Amino acid sequence: MTTLLAVLAVGNLITSIAPNYPLILGTRLIMGFASGVFWAIGVSMAMRIVPEKHANRAAAVVMSGISIATVVGIPLGTLLESASDWRTTFLIWAGLSALVFLAVAFTIPSLPSANAVSVREIFGLPVKNVPLRVVLVMVVFFVLGHFGAYTFVRPYLEDSTSATVGFITVVLIVFGIGGSIGNFIGGQTVNKSLRGSFIVGGLILIAALVMLLAIGTNDIGVIAAMILWGLAFGVVQLSQINMTLSAAPETFEAAMSLNTMAYNTCIALGALIGGLFADHVGVSSVIWFGIVLVALAVILRAATGRRTTPAS
Repeated sequence: MTTLLAVLAVGNLITSIAPNYPLILGTRLIMGFASGVFWAIGVSMAMRIVPEKHANRAAAVVMSGISIATVVGIPLGTLLESASDWRTTFLIWAGLSALVFLAVAFTIPSLPSANAVSVREIFGLPVKNVPLRVVLVMVVFFVLGHFGAYTFVRPYLEDSTSATVGFITVVLIVFGIGGSIGNFIGGQTVNKSLRGSFIVGGLILIAALVMLLAIGTNDIGVIAAMILWGLAFGVVQLSQINMTLSAAPETFEAAMSLNTMAYNTCIALGALIGGLFADHVGVSSVIWFGIVLVALAVILRAATGRRTTPAS
């Protein structure tokens, strides 16, 4: 974790002083690699630090970080850039990253991997473990659908409501707040029904997308739909991580690396496919794309019953 944070701090520093675009691009690619590694180990670390009965809440706290970052990070970055320039903004991020590096180095206990496996074994896990394979397919459907639609929120609102930049910023903040609340709601509901949390969260997300299509020309309707979308996303996000844990409890860290790889790949693919739909069919079709893919994830979860233990 400290190594990853060092990459983050140095990467932001290099970005702030880079003399050309290729160096910036190369630096951001390396930082993206570090980000992927973080998501593969960050949640499992949090769940191991606390007593087992609080593991789900610990995961909720960690996952809420991305929602809080959505609420605070992007508007704060924009504010800093407008007050100074983009290089100064990245220099400030480098300093903040260095502070977090020190905090982790001095406060987080040593956590050697409890279930390390070889790379060959990692890619063999879905072959041997049917429930894990099902979870990964659900993650693919859900992430493709969610990010395929979410990536195009701004052009959709600009096209349907002629939304201003200020209103879109408010909408994204509202979504982030909803996601944070959804994470903590999920921290409570997954203990009662992990399968039910995913299904209900997915259905609410679908309802939010339908609402966006139906009343997306009304500002209040848009805000209501985005709050609902954020809440649902937070619940489903936490549910799919706990489903990964349930499907592969003995190899959770390895399973999370597969989860992270599928997740990040599908973020990119969702944006790509969504872009093709937006270009050739219209931006509203991207929302329908999200509805269909999330629905497939919900149907798969409902059809696979309650089985979550690894196949023998």
